[in-house]
Amino acid sequence: MRIACLHTVDSNAAVFEAARPPGASLRHVVRADLLSVAEGAGGLTPAIRDETRALLAGLAAEADAVLLTCSTLGPSADGLALRVDAALAAATATAPGPRLVLYAVATTEAPTRALFAVHGADFEMRLVPDAWDAFRAGDLPGYHARVAEAADAGFAEGYATVALAQASMAGAAALCRRGLPLTSPAAALAALLSRPGTPRG
Repeated sequence: MRIACLHTVDSNAAVFEAARPPGASLRHVVRADLLSVAEGAGGLTPAIRDETRALLAGLAAEADAVLLTCSTLGPSADGLALRVDAALAAATATAPGPRLVLYAVATTEAPTRALFAVHGADFEMRLVPDAWDAFRAGDLPGYHARVAEAADAGFAEGYATVALAQASMAGAAALCRRGLPLTSPAAALAALLSRPGTPRG
């Protein structure tokens, strides 16, 4: 199965390669500028949405499936790609409650909240303090440590399920000690491979 991934951070390519199942090949396209402009604008704008959709349409012409891995740009995917956070929302909705959804960048909050609500999940959302600053500074270990600390705090508070809303957060799961959070790369790839008629080679 040929899967094209549109990322807005370089490190997400490695995250999805680590989660890649047998029989799937991944093509990675990174457009960090789209997230940078969205952050500067305070969120997704019509112009960014249109540019993202054009990119997704081009990728769809050359792949069996397309993944949009950026939560901020997520609403651009409609009809063109699978939002990885949509797969995560679906998995979270069927997981045990109570549920906590963690996110690291402010522009992700609104689209993530709307998406999880559509999937019927009863959840609380929480920003991981200072995590995105660490990521932007190139401190990936520090970023994942902050996310893992927040996830463990959630489990300690009694949340049965903790979901990591952004794909870039997935590396924190291995650092957690009180439970295993749900991550969007694993959820999205599993969702693709479970579709009827999915190519296996």
